[in-house]
Amino acid sequence: MPDNEALPAVATWHQRLWTGLKKSRTSLGDGITSLVTPARLDDNSLQELEDLLLQSDMGVSTTQHVLAQVQQQLQKRGSNSAMVVRDALREVLYTLLQPLQQPLDIVAHSPFVIIFCGVNGAGKTTSIGKLAQHFQADGKSVLLAAGDTFRAAAREQLQRWGERNEIPVISQASGDPAALSFDAINAARARQVDILLADTAGRLPTQAHLMQEIAKVRRVMHKAMPGAPHESMLVLDANSGQNCLQQIRAFDEAVGVSGLLVTKLDGTARAGYLAAIAHLYPRPVRYIGVGESLHDLHAFQAHEFVDALLP
Repeated sequence: MPDNEALPAVATWHQRLWTGLKKSRTSLGDGITSLVTPARLDDNSLQELEDLLLQSDMGVSTTQHVLAQVQQQLQKRGSNSAMVVRDALREVLYTLLQPLQQPLDIVAHSPFVIIFCGVNGAGKTTSIGKLAQHFQADGKSVLLAAGDTFRAAAREQLQRWGERNEIPVISQASGDPAALSFDAINAARARQVDILLADTAGRLPTQAHLMQEIAKVRRVMHKAMPGAPHESMLVLDANSGQNCLQQIRAFDEAVGVSGLLVTKLDGTARAGYLAAIAHLYPRPVRYIGVGESLHDLHAFQAHEFVDALLP
């Protein structure tokens, strides 16, 4: 699919992913083509390849790992032509990212409780609304918990998603988010819904008291329903780049991150940071977002992602 081709009114996920990764593909894929075409890869172009990987936000450690794997591939193939270099990098990235491709098993518990966490502005509330619609379209009953008791706009936004899709929302104007989560789980069990999606306030990993607060929310959820939450989903803004690693570490300590949802991949040229996650702090990537519409959020597929990044 050419980069200059307009996105159809009704586009497939492949088309949306291709369009959404255009900035990253232009930066990495086109850069690789220019540095090894028509010549073969030499020491100078190998340095340029390293620079491209660093520019894609893989970080130093992951870039060195990927380069070493690419060089091994080239030795096996006995060639370092432009096409072989590209194919080798594609294969290395797919091998690195494939373990992150782990879909949610939402039928394992009823209700299946998901708590969403992340820094301010990562896109938690919007992503919850989109996932609620996706689950509802799959025939699942859903309950929403507006656990951001500090930001009125977040509660109102979640209420609008609920009203639009006739999904009930547990909410309160202020108060203890842990108490709200406790009430939401009890409501989900009483109503026998399939999935509870619980929002939380955005917070920075450096805000110790707020990290303690979300850890309390998780403990209270477990008290209300042993085993809950069944998924602690960290929402990451793709524009955060290498900072995402610090976020994963900090939220993992607080709530035990079991899955990632990556938003705003269409707004960055540095999608390579997913490789850094896979290499240094692997967590399943449940969903990725490449735009604003409902259909721009989709389950992560490593092969599709790599093919759209390096066609």
